[in-house]
Amino acid sequence: MTFWTDLNTVPHTLGWCDAGGVQTRYLEAGDGPRTLVLMHGVNGHLEVFLRNVAAHVAAGFRVIALDLLGHGYTDKPSGSYEIDDYLAHLDAFLETRGVDRLSIGGTSLGGWIAARFAARYPDRVASLSLISSGGLTSYAGVMDKIRTLGTAAKSGREAVRERLAFVIKHESNITDELVDARWGVYQRPDYQEALPRILSLQDPEIRARNLLTEEELGRVTAPTLVLWTEDDPTATVDDGRRYAAAIPGARFEVFDQSSHMPQLEEPEKFNDLHVGFLTSAVPA
Repeated sequence: MTFWTDLNTVPHTLGWCDAGGVQTRYLEAGDGPRTLVLMHGVNGHLEVFLRNVAAHVAAGFRVIALDLLGHGYTDKPSGSYEIDDYLAHLDAFLETRGVDRLSIGGTSLGGWIAARFAARYPDRVASLSLISSGGLTSYAGVMDKIRTLGTAAKSGREAVRERLAFVIKHESNITDELVDARWGVYQRPDYQEALPRILSLQDPEIRARNLLTEEELGRVTAPTLVLWTEDDPTATVDDGRRYAAAIPGARFEVFDQSSHMPQLEEPEKFNDLHVGFLTSAVPA
């Protein structure tokens, strides 16, 4: 997997902007009339979407991926990192980048944020893509695992590999490049200091007050694609079906060669399916 090599076939910008006082790292490529914003999961960073950028730019999209509040190389301010905090940061980021109406998508935590954004601001969302999304379930064993592995991963590259193995099905997809990209973040003192805030949604009490409801998802009006996997370690296929059933008219698809990030493990299949959905849902 050489995702930076894949991306280097496309002109792009990797930079920072001030989003409501938070210096935010983002990647932007393409100048199409439609904007697609992609968000990673907990402990993640924008690199998990690098294998998807070129295909979406070729389909006429302006593609933006960002490091979420407190994640990656984005600033890690004191205070809470709950869903409304992520939404406030996202809203400020979109304003900075001049984005009003958008296609929005995310994996895991990123999908949780995207779903709440689409329910709260339906007039701004042209389409919604949920990839192994969080926000509906609260499994104690999963939360413990994420906390334990996420905390341990600050100790070195082998612990990073173990954290990645939790969400990646095939060991061959846990490349040195991916480990190095993640370790570059995890070894930073500001990241290690912020870990309790980054992992706060794995606390049952905090998670409970942030969970999505089926009534809330019923307010989503955008065309929606829910992508799940047969081997997701965080939720079952039935959980994914429940997610899709709560959103009017949502389409549901399942991948069988991925764990938690099909856009990373099955990029060709993901790109074909996702581009097809977007071009149908959001005509140029």
